Amino acid sequence: MRKQIAAANWKMNLTLTEGEQLLDQLLSNKYELNENRQVVFAVPAPYLAMAQAKLAGHTNMAIAAQNCYSKKSGAYTGETSVLMLQSLGITHVVLGHSERREYFNESNQLLAEKLNIALEHNITPIFCCGEPLQIREAGTQNAYVAAQLEESLYHLSADQLKQVVIAYEPIWAIGTGKTASSEQAQEMHAYIRAQLTEKYGELVANTITILYGGSVKASNAKELFSQPDVDGGLVGGASLLVDEFKVIIDSLK
Repeated sequence: MRKQIAAANWKMNLTLTEGEQLLDQLLSNKYELNENRQVVFAVPAPYLAMAQAKLAGHTNMAIAAQNCYSKKSGAYTGETSVLMLQSLGITHVVLGHSERREYFNESNQLLAEKLNIALEHNITPIFCCGEPLQIREAGTQNAYVAAQLEESLYHLSADQLKQVVIAYEPIWAIGTGKTASSEQAQEMHAYIRAQLTEKYGELVANTITILYGGSVKASNAKELFSQPDVDGGLVGGASLLVDEFKVIIDSLK
């Protein structure tokens, strides 16, 4: 069975003290996390070391950076390199979130470079893809997402691809309160897996974890995660609420 993941994306939220308290409260709960289920916390860069220390001794939990740069080092003030992440023991990085694409103009080509450098340093990319509202309304979401996959992922070998987690995020359902129905989520996840099958074969495609990211909350997580091609969620606002995120974790297959 594919790895089922509940990934918390804190975005640019919480003070250090608030982040510490949130992790303490979440980690005080008992979770049934066998090797098939994993929780990932994507925290702001200043909190990576704190969060990594908090998770010491907790199995099947990991810390992710919310971004990294496409170069290993150099005169890139304000950026975070994979070498820095590696030195902290960080194992995951979120790449291509819709907010990075929209606000910081990150292209599919730049994301391909970031994927390369993360994989070269054994850091698992959580690669985000998904369509904005106008694309969904035009009915061209499949072609739009297919282009994201082709331009950012398809240069990878099968072995490299198997190290990537994909997160489908319908941009029109992020922070809007709107959520794709479980049927809509399954339809796109199945389409993504079919595209991977065409490129890499069924055996490889069936190993890839595909998360859903778009207003996942306690009230809809179980239904979303029950879909055959939905392998968990990339969770925004609900991951900042202890009771909400605990239910989401418990909703994993």
